[in-house]
Amino acid sequence: MSENQKKYNVAIAGATGAVGGAMLDVLDRRDFPLKELRLLASERSVGKKLLFRGEEIEVQLLSKDAFKDIDIALFSAGATRSFDYAPAAAAAGAVVIDNSSAYRMDPDVPLVIPEVNPHAIAQYTNRGIIANPNCSTIQMLVALKPILDKVGIKRLVISTYQAVSGTGAKAIEELDSQVKAYAAGKSMDASVYPHQIAFNCLPHIDSFLENGYTKEEMKMVNETRKIFEDDSIGITATTVRVPVFYGHSESVNIETKSKITAAEVKELLSSAPGVKLVDNTDDLKYPMAIDCAGEFETLVGRIREDESIDNGINLWVVSDNILKGAALNAVQIAETFIAEYK
Repeated sequence: MSENQKKYNVAIAGATGAVGGAMLDVLDRRDFPLKELRLLASERSVGKKLLFRGEEIEVQLLSKDAFKDIDIALFSAGATRSFDYAPAAAAAGAVVIDNSSAYRMDPDVPLVIPEVNPHAIAQYTNRGIIANPNCSTIQMLVALKPILDKVGIKRLVISTYQAVSGTGAKAIEELDSQVKAYAAGKSMDASVYPHQIAFNCLPHIDSFLENGYTKEEMKMVNETRKIFEDDSIGITATTVRVPVFYGHSESVNIETKSKITAAEVKELLSSAPGVKLVDNTDDLKYPMAIDCAGEFETLVGRIREDESIDNGINLWVVSDNILKGAALNAVQIAETFIAEYK
């Protein structure tokens, strides 16, 4: 950050949560041009101090009056608080970048992944709000965008294997306590999830809908179509919660509009923004959740042609769901916004 670079007043709503903490880390790691950093949270966290760039910053109350003189408000406080406070932040002159599900499918609110559809940020003038997509959608579309641009996409069949950190701190504690209970020969209690998560897979993320899919599965369907600006893409998803602390993994089967080989996909993704190619099966190198924690890039591997159809490709996509799936994507939106529109 140069001395003459313009600096911005930034607020983080939900600063004491897992994603809020990751936002602090990302702002620091990416040397974001900050003038003032305002940390906001609920009453129970007011007065708590968080360390940022060697300085202790006191957490203030998240309220409708908390956004005076703020340029950019990063929200990660849940959909209810976003509905309550994001419009007030926008009315005070801040551009809101919201990590919750509150505004994702609002037709007046852009849903943005900077590597995929940065042009959509221009729509922020509608409401003063930009939405961050669902974590599982973000990493998939970062990997798919080069393929979409090259040969088009007709259909997607998706299976996800999602870490418990996507549910929150209590879910992390539940998996940890269940593993420890198992090792001690004790019973494993479940309260966050409807069933034991340790040593198990739950084909159930978010609530079930009338069509038999879960909300998480339909988020992937609807958000993909909105971001790619193409309602004709056939998409079906099964989302699964697995006993992993950090890092979502996805098996993505792609039917393309015209033929592309696995070698061509590897070449495309080797230089794609936000992507790290990890695909050397001779040396057993492929993306794994344990390797993605703390990584900004989305890892892609196991690239191969689907031999059951004419134009088919399989990918294995792994990413840190707290970083690229939330905090990093939000900060990247902020960076693109100040570079292009501020």
